[in-house]
Amino acid sequence: MPELPEVETIVRGLRPYLEGAGMGTFRLLFPPLLRRAPGVALAAFEGKKVTTVKRRGKMILVECEGGRTLVFHLKMTGQILIERPEAPADKHVRLIVPLVGRDRELRFRDIRKFGFLCCLGPSGSSQVPELDALGPEPLEIDFRSFARLFQGRRGRIKSLLLDQRTIAGIGNIYANEILFRAWIHPLTPAASLAEGELKILWKSMRAILRLAISRKGSSIRDYTDPNGDPGDFQVLHKVYGREGGKCPRCKEAIRRIKVNGRSTFYCPHCQKKV
Repeated sequence: MPELPEVETIVRGLRPYLEGAGMGTFRLLFPPLLRRAPGVALAAFEGKKVTTVKRRGKMILVECEGGRTLVFHLKMTGQILIERPEAPADKHVRLIVPLVGRDRELRFRDIRKFGFLCCLGPSGSSQVPELDALGPEPLEIDFRSFARLFQGRRGRIKSLLLDQRTIAGIGNIYANEILFRAWIHPLTPAASLAEGELKILWKSMRAILRLAISRKGSSIRDYTDPNGDPGDFQVLHKVYGREGGKCPRCKEAIRRIKVNGRSTFYCPHCQKKV
């Protein structure tokens, strides 16, 4: 699933094409993509100009005139691509939106069909539970607020980093990389972390996410930016997907365990279990 760095890269790639453009007639090729909300339909967006494109957690928000917003969630294999109208669309394209005045169209492509689109009226995000429940943004939260997220929490630190209600946008790839950089074992109870360890974790989180954004994210399977270009942060992964490989710090073999059903990679020497 695209995580914060990938979604942020997509948003930055969409802005030059979408902001200021008008939306043409929507072609919904896979009706289940659309989560229907009472009183809000795709037709309400046709002819409206896009004012802002932004990210919240792992979701893309396209804000339009009249206070209406399109919310895209890519889920496992969703892609948002910008194409010329004459370019052929393959069988996995689920939505096409002409961009008036741009000679381009937005295409939502999704092989596994888990992604969704929701149309919001001026009332806001209350119609999208995934949006309402999100915790703070990891690149915006200050250290003191970050530390409070984990005070008294008995859950394992990796599980909490993945919990979108605790902090938004971090997924399995970056939770692994953040914990390795912070020298913290993924099974460590959050409440057991001292202030100094939390400070290192906070700094590691910011550093990893910013570096991943600068490399346009990690392309492991389906992810590309809106122009179809992959990211290359995967070449910098220290532990994720590297079971049996040598730790870049100590040369110990990277191990893999399951945490809440997710493959978790760590160095048993650098990230000692508490």
